[in-house]
Order: sequence, then C-alpha cells, then structure tokens
Amino acid sequence: MPEVMNETAAQVLLPLCLHFGLIVLLYAVLTWARLVVVRRGEARTADFARADGDPRLSARIQRNLANQFEAPVFAWIGALILILTGHVTGLDVAAAWLFLAGRLIHTAVQCTGDNVGLRGKVFVINFAGVLWLMGHAMLAITGGP
Repeated sequence: MPEVMNETAAQVLLPLCLHFGLIVLLYAVLTWARLVVVRRGEARTADFARADGDPRLSARIQRNLANQFEAPVFAWIGALILILTGHVTGLDVAAAWLFLAGRLIHTAVQCTGDNVGLRGKVFVINFAGVLWLMGHAMLAITGGP
C-alpha cells in the first residue's frame, strides 16, 4: 500500500479545501441575499422551499451554489483516487489549482451578471482541471502511467 499523505498529496488537497471555503462563502452570501429580498418584500421565506423560489438577486447565487455540487465533485473524486493509489503528480496539483481558479472566475461571472456565453467559456477553465484529475485517476486505477 502506498504512503497516502505525502507532500504532493497534501498539495493537491489545498485548492480543493479552498473550494470548500468558496462553498461556505456562497452559503453566507446566499443567506444575506435572501434576507435582503425578504426585507424588500420581493420574496417570502416560504418561497425558498422551491428551487425556483429565489428572486433575481438571490437566484444567481443559489444556482451557483448548486453548481458547486455538480461537475466539481469529480475534482474531489479524481484527487482522492490519485491519493489512494499513490499517483499524485505536480501536474495534478496544477490541475487542482486550475480547477479552483476556474471555479472562482465562474462564480464571479455567474453571481454578478447574466452573460451565459461568458459563463460557459470560463467554465472550460475549471472543467479542464476536472478532466485532468479524472483522466489521470482513470489511468491510475486501470494500470496506466
């Protein structure tokens, strides 16, 4: 069994843990935005029981928060497979940082405007990191390099 937590393994986890920090921040911002729209009378607390219940201010944040649990989950899966198989490399660490940078840019674009085309383009940044991590993980479990 390979040594699981070497320095490179810890380095690949840092940007992923910072991604968790982004999620915590988004929960806080969403809570604030929902308080604002309720105070303004744009929504009632009961409106948030439905996925489509958020008015414009909080809807972008809510959708971005939901996005954090879609494709990004595979960055975590890939990294954990690489750690458990002892295959983490410097390129994996770079891919994890690329993933985080892309998530931050995607969040800024999604939460501050309606430019779906730009959002799709910046999504490619973080998705490239996810693809690298999952691709390398697949090689690791199938006996590839």
